[in-house]
Amino acid sequence: MSVLMEFAVFPTDKGESVSAYVARVLRVVRQSGHPHQLTAMGTIVETETMAEATELLNRAYAVLAEDCNRVYATAKFDVRAGPMGRLEAKVKSVEEKVRGA
Repeated sequence: MSVLMEFAVFPTDKGESVSAYVARVLRVVRQSGHPHQLTAMGTIVETETMAEATELLNRAYAVLAEDCNRVYATAKFDVRAGPMGRLEAKVKSVEEKVRGA
């Protein structure tokens, strides 16, 4: 199984720039060992199970809840039976079609 989760978690009570807090979340993602991709609007992570994805989301929230009174979170999931590797394969498939057009 492959679970792609695109999520964003950040405090809304820490001013205009929250990049230091997003960096804390990204450290949690990197420590998880799951394949991931940081984007300007969030982070995409690939896990083998939904439980792993939601556990990572919980840990991302927890690292902010330590000193943030208000945290915004959003998540989208794409769950599919089959092998891992979709984080890169989906982008590669589109890029190949763009080049072939």
